[in-house]
Amino acid sequence: MYYDLNVPIPDLTQSGGPSSSKKGKGKQQAPSSIPVFNASQIAAIETRVDLLIRLGYTVIAFNQLVHKRVDQKSHVNTAQALVSQLKKRPGIICLRRLSIILDEDSEKGFGLTNANTSLFTSYDLIGLIPLTQATFSLACLTHSMPSPLTAHIISLPLTLPRLSFYLKHTLIRTAIRNGAVFEISYVGALGGENDPLLLNAGGAENGSAAKRNWWAASKELTRVTKGKSLLISGGVVSEADLRAPRDVGNLITLLGLAQDVSHSSLTKVPKSLILRASTRNTYRAVFSEPRVVIPEGSGAPEPSIDANSTLENPDVMTPTSTSTSTNPTSSTQPPQKKRSREGEVDPAAHTDGAADSQKKRRKKNKGQAQG
Repeated sequence: MYYDLNVPIPDLTQSGGPSSSKKGKGKQQAPSSIPVFNASQIAAIETRVDLLIRLGYTVIAFNQLVHKRVDQKSHVNTAQALVSQLKKRPGIICLRRLSIILDEDSEKGFGLTNANTSLFTSYDLIGLIPLTQATFSLACLTHSMPSPLTAHIISLPLTLPRLSFYLKHTLIRTAIRNGAVFEISYVGALGGENDPLLLNAGGAENGSAAKRNWWAASKELTRVTKGKSLLISGGVVSEADLRAPRDVGNLITLLGLAQDVSHSSLTKVPKSLILRASTRNTYRAVFSEPRVVIPEGSGAPEPSIDANSTLENPDVMTPTSTSTSTNPTSSTQPPQKKRSREGEVDPAAHTDGAADSQKKRRKKNKGQAQG
């Protein structure tokens, strides 16, 4: 079972745009509560899903991008609307993912608060794309802790000429210990097109230079993480850049990873990630409700004896009465002496034998004296 947890979807909030009437000039129109994709968009996404299935992917996550922060008044879950409009395919799992692009304006807050918990319950996965040192530290230390707002995916801008922050070992180890994974999108290795919203936010670049930057940054990330908790996804906008899972695994081995590590980054790592992400709805990331199971035979109650059955069957008696009736003279008889074991010497017999030997010696001495 192969996973692709980064399938970009079009942004409906910007495609429609605000109203152009004079009365509504300067005012931002509130988006509808239930967004609807048009027929051409649905047809293009259906074709993309069919191609992913033909390549061998069985779990697909539609990624919705949000820049700077999540606003409670204007935020719309377009991934949920898309999944509801797609046709059902047996054996194929479609997930909903939200990725927040964090820049300098997001350092004061980007919406992952307890007041907005209801906005994130409909998402299966939450990811963060930090662009500054402060937001990268928040993503690794604070938002990777178990909570209803845990962000399990940290995606770095690998196609930029240079990362704006250092990959410190302490931050990376803390994030991995908390259960977070670091995402590598293979679209940068091919020099393909990235999401337009990610390009406008300054989180990615296109072209041959971006391809060279991706290889350098990805090797540094694999060196710092030592190949642990790496998630390989697509992030592909054009269908010509899609690749089969085994081809992606062979491509990732060029970063210095072993074949089994690159294979697990497409199978085992995303599977465990989805299981951990499901714990956002539980208390402190507990997988299930604990239940006390008492084993059989421990602390079983003693069988009770009915008085009526005792009268009808006089042979049935309590354990105490049975012991007293069978041994009526057990309390009057004196305690018997214990028999000595084989090889042991009885001290009483030893003292008696010594006294007899002394008497014989005395008699013998008297006889010698008289003679």
